[in-house]
Amino acid sequence: MVYPAFAAFAHHGWTWAEEKQTELTGTIRTVMIAPPHPALEVETASDGVWKVELGNPRQTERSGFVEGSAKPGDEIVVLGNRSLDQNEKRMKAVRITVAGKVFDIYPDRIETN
Repeated sequence: MVYPAFAAFAHHGWTWAEEKQTELTGTIRTVMIAPPHPALEVETASDGVWKVELGNPRQTERSGFVEGSAKPGDEIVVLGNRSLDQNEKRMKAVRITVAGKVFDIYPDRIETN
């Protein structure tokens, strides 16, 4: 399920994504750490499978999210910016939480109130 969160500032390289941040909760189906951008496939209870893009490999690693940090079947909460195309189930993550552990992929982009 996707929930509205807080607005994010426009940023080069994010033009395909909405400015507002949303939260996605689901179960990890696949974990891909390979370049150019590590990504996850996350299945939600009500909306099917989403592609969740992380940062480049070095940035993702700096967040603490590395090979073995998550596996298929793990529950996840993603905070990020979804695709402008409402028919595309794609999101760019700024923060992910797996098994209670928080990984700030783009800490400077996380919006709080």
